[in-house]
Amino acid sequence: MTITYEWRGEVDNEAIEALHAEGFDHAPTETDWPAQLRGHSLGWVCAREEGRLIGFVNVPWDGGVHAFVLDTVVARAGRNRGVGSALVAAAVEGARAAGCEWLHVDFDDGLEPFYFDSCGFRATKAGLIAL
Repeated sequence: MTITYEWRGEVDNEAIEALHAEGFDHAPTETDWPAQLRGHSLGWVCAREEGRLIGFVNVPWDGGVHAFVLDTVVARAGRNRGVGSALVAAAVEGARAAGCEWLHVDFDDGLEPFYFDSCGFRATKAGLIAL
């Protein structure tokens, strides 16, 4: 089956909520994804197989040269098939095409091999304040 990837693809709130709930193991929320994306994101990438949303990554930005990878998620049925790294690759290309110079990501320790080895990010020093 063919998987398609679309930068700024059509978003369906229920589909994104269901994917997030499955991928991040939480109950669906009341997030208005179309409003969230239109208001804060440079773009996003949707992965679909036979019309079904199986992957998603959000790319918010600062309005200038910095963009950020957030919410990378792949449905169980799409895992271990390269969907996650293809989502991030499409996000890299979308951010580059928009004139961004930097794409940032932060992640849990267990995802280091994915982001460093599969997606090509490199380690940098950064700071964080928990709010």
